[in-house]
Amino acid sequence: MTDGQGERAASKVMERLCAVKWERDWGDVFGKVMLRRLLMREYLRRSSLWAQTYSAESAWPFFDITEYIDAEFKLSPSTEQELEEFLGARMSGDVKVTCRGAVRLAELRLNNPAVGTGDLPDLYEPLIRMYERGGEFMKDNVGALDLTGVSFRPGSLQGNASNTPVVTLHGTVLDALDVEGRVTFYASDSNRGPVFRRLFPQGGGQRDEVFSGHLGWQPTTQLSTSEGDVDCVRIYDQDAARIIEEAVLGVPRSASQE
Repeated sequence: MTDGQGERAASKVMERLCAVKWERDWGDVFGKVMLRRLLMREYLRRSSLWAQTYSAESAWPFFDITEYIDAEFKLSPSTEQELEEFLGARMSGDVKVTCRGAVRLAELRLNNPAVGTGDLPDLYEPLIRMYERGGEFMKDNVGALDLTGVSFRPGSLQGNASNTPVVTLHGTVLDALDVEGRVTFYASDSNRGPVFRRLFPQGGGQRDEVFSGHLGWQPTTQLSTSEGDVDCVRIYDQDAARIIEEAVLGVPRSASQE
């Protein structure tokens, strides 16, 4: 790959970051937190794999991985200037570190195709998707991650590295999980499809829906039936993501991960 190709790859990442609406409608941010939590957990899984591969364990989970891959690497001057202007205008903390890492890694990987080969998934993509769908995060004084509306501890590097993929980054799957309001998911006792959700919109009320890979979410009365026509149990968000993914893509998760 040429330096010009690497520069264009970095510029595409810059364009996405610059397009993020960093100043958010707080009601929307609080109401659509579930998907951001799934995307953050997927990033934690991926970053643990990259940290182990490139000896960045001490910096996990939020780092500029290029510093561990090639300490001498430098962005092209034009991209470096654009990046620093973007970061200096607003970014801070771990968000700043990961935005810088995403741009630098894009250019480094095209200039050095051996970087991130094998089974390593795209490192920063889950975070970029999270930024695009709700903005920033921060760490509190006890190390928990605050995603604005939900807080959780990241766990250990080793624990995240051994996790199965949390959520695919297929746009249709993410759209199906991106909902405003509080939601709980249900499925049959075998933890297979179809997946149901009980949604509590911010404006009040409740509605029950079932997911179809072709039609999306459709109203249903099955969750509230008194006839016992459907035997459902509550499932975790990541299990709902897996079932929705299989309904959309038509293949098991192991064959569909990016």
